Amino acid sequence: MSAPAAPEVTAAALLRRPRLWLIPTLLTGLLALLLSLLYMGGIVNPQADLRDLPIALVNSDTGPPPAGRSQNLGAQITAAIASDPAGGKAGWRVLSRAQAQEQLDSGKVYGALVVPAGFTESVTALTTSGATRLPAITVLTNPGKGSLGSSLASQITTRAAHSASQSVGRQLTAAAGAGASPTAKLLLADPVEVITQVGHPIGAHSGLGLTAFYYTLLLVLAGFMGGNVISNGVDTALGYADNEIGPWHTRRPTVPVNRTQTLLLKMVMTAGITLLSTALIMLACVAVLGMDATRLPLLWIYSYCAALAVGLGVQAINAAFGGVGQLVSMFVFIVLGLPSSGATVPLQAVPGFYRFLSHFEPMRQLSDGVRAILYFDARGDAGLTRSWIMIAVGTVLALLFGFAMTVYYDRAGHKRLTPQPA
Repeated sequence: MSAPAAPEVTAAALLRRPRLWLIPTLLTGLLALLLSLLYMGGIVNPQADLRDLPIALVNSDTGPPPAGRSQNLGAQITAAIASDPAGGKAGWRVLSRAQAQEQLDSGKVYGALVVPAGFTESVTALTTSGATRLPAITVLTNPGKGSLGSSLASQITTRAAHSASQSVGRQLTAAAGAGASPTAKLLLADPVEVITQVGHPIGAHSGLGLTAFYYTLLLVLAGFMGGNVISNGVDTALGYADNEIGPWHTRRPTVPVNRTQTLLLKMVMTAGITLLSTALIMLACVAVLGMDATRLPLLWIYSYCAALAVGLGVQAINAAFGGVGQLVSMFVFIVLGLPSSGATVPLQAVPGFYRFLSHFEPMRQLSDGVRAILYFDARGDAGLTRSWIMIAVGTVLALLFGFAMTVYYDRAGHKRLTPQPA
């Protein structure tokens, strides 16, 4: 005679058990705190955190100096700006016009301030009857570096240009003397026009320089979610996890397979399935939505390798940490990756902790490569070479770490689950 079934427990009875509340409450609170600090900490005050933003400073003024001066006005202005780096916010790079354009085209500077040829002549002409045009200083932007980074550089260079104009104005006012008319004095007080131009244009369907970030995020999510879906699907198919959909619950017979072979299976499946996911991402972004993208074969190969590296990393972490592996990989690839990617907020404008993370966090490495392909003609010195190297390093580390852990578990006799009968 079989024993009577135990009575079902009600939710009301379970809610009165303090131990049932303890772990979920602690983990939920800790996650909420960490997510808030990590996400918001990188973007709360970029102006205060901004340090050494790379900006080109160009003096193309080759004219003779004004009477009584040893330097022309272009040399005076650029020397004054370079010696006062906007309170440490700007990392001025004194370059020729060609060098500045090269660094704009390779994404090495966020903008440029250019004193044009003939600047001294056009300024000194203002105090004479031969003035034919208003002297100008040009601010060049680099939207491929992201809308916020380009905007920060534009603000710094514009302020520097206006400050230079006022400095020149004081010299002109003094030279004009007391005999100048009030209208002339007003003109001479701030005589230089500031012209803003795009130094390295990008396509109209580039999200103001943000498509690189969102495309990178898609690649990371494809690798992260795909890795976890594959891991859970394999565990369910092999009988190491329950399959529950709505009211239906199944449990397959357990297949006797060790951890190392299971990880090998998951990684091979990840390599195959990632081919489809990256192809569909490109199809949606480029073909359906019309995202500006050239070098499509290179972009697809890069997308596949990037998403695969993330997927293999997820499989390795899940194999090492088990049930909490999904949480660990979420922090590694997403939570810590987003604020340290430099794709939305320049790394020069985030706290030092995030700059430290950017040296190895996957999203920063991947976003540099995507940005180089989409905006900077796939130049290696725009970040693509370093990105390829880091993808290779990440893939090797995922393989070494994952298989080292599973081999250790297998040799130590740590079986995943006692096999269940069919």
